[in-house]
Amino acid sequence: MDQYINAPLSREDAAKLKSGDYVYITGTIYTARDAAHKRMYEALQNNQSLPINMENNIIYYMGPSPAREGRPIGSAGPTTASRMDKYAPELLDLGLRGMIGKGKRTEAVRDAIVRNGAVYFAAVGGAGALLSKSILSSEVVAYDDLGTEAIRKLEVKDFPVIVVIDKDGNNLYETAVKAYEQE
Repeated sequence: MDQYINAPLSREDAAKLKSGDYVYITGTIYTARDAAHKRMYEALQNNQSLPINMENNIIYYMGPSPAREGRPIGSAGPTTASRMDKYAPELLDLGLRGMIGKGKRTEAVRDAIVRNGAVYFAAVGGAGALLSKSILSSEVVAYDDLGTEAIRKLEVKDFPVIVVIDKDGNNLYETAVKAYEQE
């Protein structure tokens, strides 16, 4: 089913999304990869505030290539989500409502998604140039010294993703395999 949502993502809107839904996101999302997640985790361990508020936000696991002239961002494909699994449960407990990446997640992340009424989306790997066309603006908001791994604020319009894990813990990667095996 096609769904159109706005970001930040409310708990109510996240609850409407089901594993397997095609979703088009419009609004503000943030990027963060391994190094930024490690810094945020260390900040939390040291009782320091985070550079962005997690409440109802969506983090896209992506580090863009340089922007071509006239474009706000270069190729913007997803990175492997499992590299953030060590940090994701704590961020979800702080109100993070959605994550965009590619690949499987751990049981601890799935449990945190369910506990917090969140959602894990997949963006199509290898389609970074196409995905960048849905990004209207890009601004570094934290950890500028990390280069492509800095935290960026993105304004997106109809950014295409697929719900992999919904708020009930239904996992498209598992259900799709079972459906295929039954054929």
